[in-house]
Amino acid sequence: MKAIRYVLIAIVALVVLAIAAIAIAMAVIDPNDYKPQIEKVVEEQTNLDLVLEGDIGWSFIPLGLELNDVEATLDGERLIALKQLVAQVDFWSLIAMSPQVSTFVLDGLDARLTVNEQGEGNWTRIMPEPAEGDAQEDQQDAASEPEQPATAETEGDQGGSSPLNFNVENVQISNAQVHYSDLQTGQKVTLEDFTVNASNITLGSEFPLEVGFRVETTQPQFSVDGSIQARLAANEALNDFAVSGLEAEFKMNGEAFGGKSVTAKLGGSAKANLESETATLSDFTASLANLTLETNLDVKGFGDKPTVQGKLAISEFSLKDLLENLGQPAVETTDAAVLQAIAFSTSIGGDAGKPALSDLIIKLDDTTFKGSGSYNLDNGGIVFNLQGDKLNVDRYLPPAVEGESAEAGSDAPAQTASASPEGDLLPLETLRSLLLDIDFGLGELIVGNLTINEIKASTTASKGLLKVDEFSGKLYEGSFGAKATIDARSDTPKWAIDSDVSNVQTLPMLADVAEITMLSGGANLKISATTSGNRISALRDKADGQISFNLAEGQFRNMNLTRMACQGIALVNQDQLTTTDWGDTTPFNDMRGTLDINGNVFDNTNLVASLAGMKLEGKGTVDMKQTLVDYELGLRIVGEIHRDNACRVTEYVEDVVIPVECRGDFSAGAASLCSFDGSRFRDTLKTIAENAARKKAQEEVDKAKGKAEEKVLEKLEEKLGEGSGDKVKDALKGLFK
Repeated sequence: MKAIRYVLIAIVALVVLAIAAIAIAMAVIDPNDYKPQIEKVVEEQTNLDLVLEGDIGWSFIPLGLELNDVEATLDGERLIALKQLVAQVDFWSLIAMSPQVSTFVLDGLDARLTVNEQGEGNWTRIMPEPAEGDAQEDQQDAASEPEQPATAETEGDQGGSSPLNFNVENVQISNAQVHYSDLQTGQKVTLEDFTVNASNITLGSEFPLEVGFRVETTQPQFSVDGSIQARLAANEALNDFAVSGLEAEFKMNGEAFGGKSVTAKLGGSAKANLESETATLSDFTASLANLTLETNLDVKGFGDKPTVQGKLAISEFSLKDLLENLGQPAVETTDAAVLQAIAFSTSIGGDAGKPALSDLIIKLDDTTFKGSGSYNLDNGGIVFNLQGDKLNVDRYLPPAVEGESAEAGSDAPAQTASASPEGDLLPLETLRSLLLDIDFGLGELIVGNLTINEIKASTTASKGLLKVDEFSGKLYEGSFGAKATIDARSDTPKWAIDSDVSNVQTLPMLADVAEITMLSGGANLKISATTSGNRISALRDKADGQISFNLAEGQFRNMNLTRMACQGIALVNQDQLTTTDWGDTTPFNDMRGTLDINGNVFDNTNLVASLAGMKLEGKGTVDMKQTLVDYELGLRIVGEIHRDNACRVTEYVEDVVIPVECRGDFSAGAASLCSFDGSRFRDTLKTIAENAARKKAQEEVDKAKGKAEEKVLEKLEEKLGEGSGDKVKDALKGLFK
């Protein structure tokens, strides 16, 4: 036992003597005397030129080092410099294997990083290149060195080491700057006025942190002044972290903001545990100019299937004010009062790997959408249900430019349009990756001055096949329903649509949509059409299908077909019309027909309608690309059509067709489209002449019949005697018919 005690006393004595020797050495030896040797060693071992202009100091308790006015140059240019570096560590904490940094001060750091025209950074040239033989020898040694098997001791060091006890009383970084320059791209980035202040940094306890900086870039020109204040905490195992009282502010300006200054802010608290894979955002806020986001979120699982719970909201803001604050171009809208009140809020939940939105509310001015949705992280599937009250899209469209319509019809814009390349409508690769199931509803929609009510839409997408299973609504006292399919599984997508329209009043609809008032009546349509392609021109050219229609109890407006028919009848009667007020409408009953779709052209061969004393018959084409109509109509006379004497229907014009032609640009209006067709009236005159000849021949036949009947009667009376004539006539009645 005495031997052990003597050994321990000897060890302690040696430690005390070593410490005393170090203390005496620090007190006696002046490190500044060794500056030349230190500079020489650095120059021999690296490509740096080290200049120690200031004093070097050290201390024993606390164990510390102080450098002043240090500069390192590379190829004659400054690489790094600092005014002062102070690092002090409590000596006894090192002995106890629980390091405690008393003070760390870094002042005036200046680093210059440069990438040359060949893409090489100057920091890569700090160490000299090894000689060719040495490099090969190092590679051979590395290749021949056997891998060390993992031992229980090393494995314990990796995963089962004891918690680190680390303490720092004070950290100060001030006046630091880093300059980065890329000669290849011309980009320059500067970090300056970088400051860090922290105190009482202890694992397992909160400590305050303050950070400030300024960053500038040249491409694009941009700068940000930032300040961050928060209280941080980390456990001794360094797997649990917390931030509280976060207050961060970033003042930005530059080309991206049109030279304006924009402020962004962050605030709130956050926690993260790497072992349990949980994270929390509490009362977290993020703002950019007048846009503010608020959230409280809990996340469990950092892998492929996290579980998210919480709430997220964007406070009501004006998009127009936001764009102005960000120095962006204004959004011109027909109604200047829109985009002034936008808001968003939702609850977030769902199963693991399937984050879901509930109680979703989107506000767009006086429109409110409510709904829910979810996203599947495994397959990217999106399920959405959104229901809105009313939306007037026309308020959000760009205002009409004065003279726009006139310019649209001129040759110059047409040339410009043809010169500009036509783009694809659908991003095919994106569409093929979509997995959607969306239900949408809207109480009222105004678009293109068209009012649609009670809209319902249901859409699915999978592997490039997009289906609109339902699209229905109410429209101008009627209703419509449609189904559509887009097959984008090939590079030439295929489109198909089937639609039914029931009793939609055409007059108010056409007036609202196109300012066309040429037709009124309840329209019933059945549309079945297909096409293919990914551009508007291709879809038009390859359109194929059929539209069947009928209108009950309608009117042709801004045209009077009765007057046109009477003009032809008056010519036949060799008379002059005396009526001056014909009106500007033509009522009809049950107009129906079929339009065969052949690219841009609609062919119609069976147009019929019932008019007063007439039957409308016609055929023709409508060119949607050229907005041209080319129709030959016929007004077949089946009865009295007007009280004007010159328009009297005689036996010569009964069942005669009065020709009418409708030709021209239908976008210009209907008043000048239709007129009496004089060229085809020759055929009508031929029919009238045939009727007259037939009438005359019939009169001759009737006259001959009468004469024959009289002769027979006379002969019979002679044989039968007087007074028998009436009886003979009755007996022979109908004989000559």
